[in-house]
Amino acid sequence: LMKHFYSSSVSEDLGCRRGEFSRKHYGSVELLISSDADGAIQRAGRFRVENGSSGENTDYAPGTWHRTDVHLENPEYHTRWYLKYFLGKVHQNYVGTDAEKNPFFLSVVLSEQNNQRIPQYHSILWRKTGTQKICLPYSPTKTLSVKSILSAMSLDKLEKSPREIFHPEIQKDLLVLEEQEGSVNFKFGVLYAKDGQLTDDEMFSNETGSESFQRFLHLLGDTITLKGWSGYRGGLDTKNDTTGTCSIYTVFQGHEIMFHVSTMLPYSRENKQQVERKRHIGNDIVTIIFQEGEESSPAFKPSMIRSHFTHIFALVRYNKQNDSYRLKIFSEESVPLFGPPLPSPPVFTNHQEFRDFVLVKLINGEKATLETPTFSQKRQRTLDMLIRSLYQDMMPDLHKGNNMLNRRSFSDVLPESPKSTRKKEEARQAEFVRLGQALKLKTTVKGDTTANLATTSFCKKEPWESQSFCSNFPHEVVCADSWGQSLLVSTDAGILLIDDGQPSVQVFDKTLQIKQMNVLEALDLLIARTDKGKDSRILVFRLSAVQKDIETKKIIRSKYDCRENKLERTKGCHLYAINTHHGSELRIVAAIRNKLLLVTKKYNSDDTSISTSLLSSPESPVEEFQYIREICLSDPPVVMTLVDGPTGDSDNLICVAYRHQFDLINESTGESYRLHHVETNRVNFVAAIDVYEDGEAGLLLCYNYVCQYRKVYPFSGHSPLVQPSPYDFHFSWNQVPYAVVCAFPYVLAFTTDSIEIRLVVNGNLVHTAVVPELQLVASRSDIYFKATAAVSGSSDSSSKEMSSKSSPQTVTAYEKPELPPPSLEGEVPCKNLYKIPLSNLVGRSIERPLKSPLTPKVITTTPSSGITSLPVLHSLPLSRMEIKEIASRTRKELLGLLDEPIPKTESAQKLKEVSRRQSDPKQGAVRSTSSDRIISSSFEGYSERRHLSTSSDPDTSANREENSPSSYPFQLISLYDEDIIDLK
Repeated sequence: LMKHFYSSSVSEDLGCRRGEFSRKHYGSVELLISSDADGAIQRAGRFRVENGSSGENTDYAPGTWHRTDVHLENPEYHTRWYLKYFLGKVHQNYVGTDAEKNPFFLSVVLSEQNNQRIPQYHSILWRKTGTQKICLPYSPTKTLSVKSILSAMSLDKLEKSPREIFHPEIQKDLLVLEEQEGSVNFKFGVLYAKDGQLTDDEMFSNETGSESFQRFLHLLGDTITLKGWSGYRGGLDTKNDTTGTCSIYTVFQGHEIMFHVSTMLPYSRENKQQVERKRHIGNDIVTIIFQEGEESSPAFKPSMIRSHFTHIFALVRYNKQNDSYRLKIFSEESVPLFGPPLPSPPVFTNHQEFRDFVLVKLINGEKATLETPTFSQKRQRTLDMLIRSLYQDMMPDLHKGNNMLNRRSFSDVLPESPKSTRKKEEARQAEFVRLGQALKLKTTVKGDTTANLATTSFCKKEPWESQSFCSNFPHEVVCADSWGQSLLVSTDAGILLIDDGQPSVQVFDKTLQIKQMNVLEALDLLIARTDKGKDSRILVFRLSAVQKDIETKKIIRSKYDCRENKLERTKGCHLYAINTHHGSELRIVAAIRNKLLLVTKKYNSDDTSISTSLLSSPESPVEEFQYIREICLSDPPVVMTLVDGPTGDSDNLICVAYRHQFDLINESTGESYRLHHVETNRVNFVAAIDVYEDGEAGLLLCYNYVCQYRKVYPFSGHSPLVQPSPYDFHFSWNQVPYAVVCAFPYVLAFTTDSIEIRLVVNGNLVHTAVVPELQLVASRSDIYFKATAAVSGSSDSSSKEMSSKSSPQTVTAYEKPELPPPSLEGEVPCKNLYKIPLSNLVGRSIERPLKSPLTPKVITTTPSSGITSLPVLHSLPLSRMEIKEIASRTRKELLGLLDEPIPKTESAQKLKEVSRRQSDPKQGAVRSTSSDRIISSSFEGYSERRHLSTSSDPDTSANREENSPSSYPFQLISLYDEDIIDLK
């Protein structure tokens, strides 16, 4: 029991920390002053300086740090909707005016999202304040009206009803509106600075760069000849060589990037200010400063550069001794936070990793700069002018009522053609589609769109990629929670304990209907809300007692065996919440209609006393809980979350959502404070997630399409300071989620068919994964979800292989469930359970896997001729000595399977060749070689039995750090006991 307690507490700690984040990882604002050689102050400015957070992972133990957050934010592949979903397809466009007489345009298309056979409505609302995009579910029995779409976008009051635009030329104008969101191609300045140079005139006057600078340029991109260049030119002259003869260019994740290199731009001996060079680099939003010299030399400051346009400076230093680059980022104070945060220390020895990090950081930085007042106001004025001009062009047709604008207002958005004038309508749609396809092709050829990121940028393992946990799960899931490496699931067939690779174990029968549960491993408790209506109650169990029943295989408990586990005064409870972070007591708040019941359980933080109480206490822990007080509300809460106060003494809070508001309730006094009021007619409350920024409480309030971050300041007396703060922000989801999970640096929204992944600090979109028939199962520690996997009867291996390798827009799993071929033609849906390891998301890997509450099961391979069964314990990792012992025992049997024995020298030679290719950076594609490839490369003719030497998962080497080596019986076993391969 104590082993189970200590191992599970690691998961508890990791699960608690996932709600903690800090903006300090993204730098701090400083006043930077530059002076000349005589010490006179020249310029000053406030910049956010990122230099790597000191000691950022010192309080995370055990574990190791690895990067999970190097991603492009708001990638165009997910944000350029009109180009991606609308152009080249039949869709509908509408024009109207709101209550303030401001014109707007609405575009609606019914499409299958990313070829996942999930029909959805994609809608774009074009207004002067910007574009709003939402997805709406498709129902074959219920048509969707324009009025309902606008209502979902919080546009209910209209001055004129929208009318449909039939003219195909409208597609050109709407594409121009979308292009106002920003360019898909980028131009970055690169300025070379010698050691000791303190002014921009000195830096711009360098005619040539050093050898290390030339290597840095070669790392950034390729040298191209400007004359006759047909690609993205970034404002450089490609006809007459007036801006130099060569430049540095690259394509990164579908984006064309042109670098304005100071030493490649024209140099003038007569002009000391080098105006021609400053004309390009000074008008770049982002500039890289490559500075020579030691760390002790005078450092670069942004105030040294005279430019009102450049907002971000990336300072790069090269260390010749250890062949590494050091990075420092300066961002103008008004630039919003953007990722990825710099590592600590910000030193990169892997040059390719450094290049990817710098390019992602700079692209994200330029996008963030466009949100500053300087640029956003200009963009808003331009967008307003374009929308009004387009509306005025249509006014004559609007009054005449000709064929361009349909008189039908609020017409149904239907994929079929109208029955009347069918031939005329079909001809119009054909011309509409033809023009859209031509526009899409022209835009792509011109380079104003990114390449398909599904095939260009997803070759690496992403932190949100899922693993298959249980295939062919036949039951309906009500709720669940993780227990070690297992999953305790409430289903229509009862309460089951599921572990990967083992049969499920029944814990309670189906007479006990659990609607909500929490597994608290550190406290040896299981808390559950059962039944419904007036019969609902909260039950508490000891995990050790439940585990004992599993091990001894006693009679499965029913509802009638749990009478001693009922918590008093909780009859009629429809919702409860517990405190998720560490403290001196466990707090449970049960909602019974419009009353809140506060119950606590005291416990000592000393490990010895905990172990003594767990071993000596009675089976039912009901007596250890005590009733504290009752709090009355005006309405029954829909969402409830407990927020820990800074001291834990009479300053804890309860966040509740009801009617059109989020309120904070003081646990000690019962006083209520308004936190946020929702200004919409209909409210769909989703969640209120307690997060802690540098120890101070904050809340992510999620409702409808909106996610609002509100910081809760320390108390003034007994009242929390609830007021607007510069730290508050909000963003909108593309679809209405039914659940939201925070795992810093990410926040994940779960809908019925997708997982939308954004960053907590700024709400920027990172990725949208399409998952058919998605249901979130558990998320306290690892994230478990249930989904439908399409098992195709036809052999379309090439498309499947491309999908699984290049794009995690399907349910990307390391272990694809091995399912029998369908008996019927077509596709047979099956429900599977998948897992996203929390350690992958938060970037911290647990050193040893948690012990499962299930008894370690000996898995025996199917006996075959000449091979003995090999026992493998799935719950504990094998040591290297155990691996050697197993290899020694089974060597002869393995060799006996071969038709023709292979000499040991030849085998060892091939193994060394594989090892050499793995360590060679030029052979990067071979580095993820799995154990089955190693064995097959050593023994040809053994491929039909490779399933004995690997798991069903063609896992990557990166993922293998997260899994127990014992899950892959042969992956660390070579063919000879003296040869041990470290695949990591």
